[in-house]
Amino acid sequence: MRNVVVVGGGIVGLAVAWELTRRGLDVTVLEKESRWAAHQTGHNSNVVHAGLYYKPGSFKARMSVAGNRSIVDFARQYGVPVEVCGKLVVATSEAEVPALNTLAERAEANGVPAKKISPAEAREYEPEVACVAALRVESTGIIDFPGVCHALVRLLDEAGVDLRLNSPALAIRAGRAGGVEVATGDDVVAADALVNCAGLHSDRVARLAGLTPSARIVPFRGEYYELKPDRRHLVRGLIYPVPDPTLPFLGVHLTRMLDGSVHAGPNAVLALRREGYRWADFSAKDVAEVAAFPGIWRLARKYAFPTGLDEVRRSFSKKRFAASLARLVPAVTEDDIVRHGSGVRAQAMRRDGSLVDDFLIETARDQVHVLNAPSPAATSALEIARHIADQVAKD
Repeated sequence: MRNVVVVGGGIVGLAVAWELTRRGLDVTVLEKESRWAAHQTGHNSNVVHAGLYYKPGSFKARMSVAGNRSIVDFARQYGVPVEVCGKLVVATSEAEVPALNTLAERAEANGVPAKKISPAEAREYEPEVACVAALRVESTGIIDFPGVCHALVRLLDEAGVDLRLNSPALAIRAGRAGGVEVATGDDVVAADALVNCAGLHSDRVARLAGLTPSARIVPFRGEYYELKPDRRHLVRGLIYPVPDPTLPFLGVHLTRMLDGSVHAGPNAVLALRREGYRWADFSAKDVAEVAAFPGIWRLARKYAFPTGLDEVRRSFSKKRFAASLARLVPAVTEDDIVRHGSGVRAQAMRRDGSLVDDFLIETARDQVHVLNAPSPAATSALEIARHIADQVAKD
């Protein structure tokens, strides 16, 4: 095998391209947008996750723990801003303590440096926090993930990689002499193998390539606020709630960014477009596709009331959003926050309505498809890349 075409120019696609290049392969990267890291990576929370949330032995557990180290090392080596600041996961009631204890056990199983601390100890880190118990996680950090992508693009460009913006994969077929051919509208790219890292469109690219993926991408939008500058002192680092173990989202939390601003969020609502960053972003095709998928109705029966309804209400109510933050930091009020922006999570869902919990990577002849890579994929990008490069070499 001599050359590989990578579809998708977010952090996972660029990391895969870099790993393949380091292994001596010729690589072409196709990105449909006019810039790199335009969607999930560019709207990321920029948190370097430690790996405590994930089932021991899972891809997410192994790759995030290893990725926590490798992405920080990469950033320091190539001058990308990063800070390993640690975080608090706080139980705000006695009812949440068992779940916090489970998190502590999972952290130990995954090799994550974390320890249970008292409310008084928690206030040494975060004087304004309210809790009955907390978990201190030392290896969590903050990073500039778009900056990581810019560094990867620079390295790829210096290595002579064929980097193509404004190049969507419109059609894919098997090559006449093996391998694959990808039509972009302007050209047909022939390669020995295809790696699909298309994120929000990964299932569609897989179908273009002739694969019947085991899951469908359903987009969920996460909306953020930020603390006003004169209230940033309320949060020193990262404060997270104890997550609901039945949901894939971590809950509304507070994050001090590299520039000193404090972001608050996200909530989680169904997006009305694959790249729908606002309620006004609507695609009839995308909505019809979701509505025709049996999994979404099965998920709705399970979570629409009250969980889903509460998330929608919080999307429209600044007061409700602030109240969620005040559970963690009581001093935060509705007047302290302003709208900041949003991101869209490419969540893979099966026909039975179950959300794919782990990274999902499927293969076919001369093809590797990354079909579920939400958080902590950015943290794990270099580790995912190594795994995919091994898959390509195996083929």
